[in-house]
Amino acid sequence: MAGAGEDGKRESSWPWPPDGPPDNALHSLGMEFTTITAGEVVGRLLVTATCCQPFKVLGGGLSALMAEASASIGGYIASGYRRVAGVQLSINHVRPAHLGETVQAQAKPIQLGRTIQVWEVQIWRIDPSTSECKHLVSTARVTLLCNLPTPEDLKHYEQSFIKKHAKL
Repeated sequence: MAGAGEDGKRESSWPWPPDGPPDNALHSLGMEFTTITAGEVVGRLLVTATCCQPFKVLGGGLSALMAEASASIGGYIASGYRRVAGVQLSINHVRPAHLGETVQAQAKPIQLGRTIQVWEVQIWRIDPSTSECKHLVSTARVTLLCNLPTPEDLKHYEQSFIKKHAKL
C-alpha cells in the first residue's frame, strides 16, 4: 500500500517496479510474460492449487485478472506509455483448465484510439512440450481508457519500462 515517505511525499509501487515483473499479482501466482509489445502481449501460467477453485480448475476471476492485466500492459505501450485504466471487461469461460495444466493468455488490440482502446484476449490450454495452443479456455474483451496523465512520482517509470521491454 502506498504511504508517506520520510520526506512527506507519497511512496508508490504502482504500476510495478520498473525493473520488476509487469504485473505483481500475476507474478506472485507464477505467470511469466513472454511477449510484451504494443501489438501483442503473451503470458503463461501453470495452474496450481493456489489458482484453482475447489473443483481443481482455474478460477474464473484469475482468468479475468490475466485478461485485464495483459490488455493493460499492451495498452500502456500502445498509448505511448500513458497511464491506462480498464473501464469494461467481458469474459466468457468456454472450457476448464485443470490443476497442473499450463494456460497462455494472448492479448491483441482490436482498436487503438487516442482515448479508448479495445483488446481481445484469449486464454488457451497449451501443450507444454510444444507450446501449441490446444483448447480455448476463455475469451475476453477489455476496454481501456488510455488518456490519463501519469502522476509526477511515476514519470521515471516510463523510461525504465522502455529500456527493459523495447525491442530495437
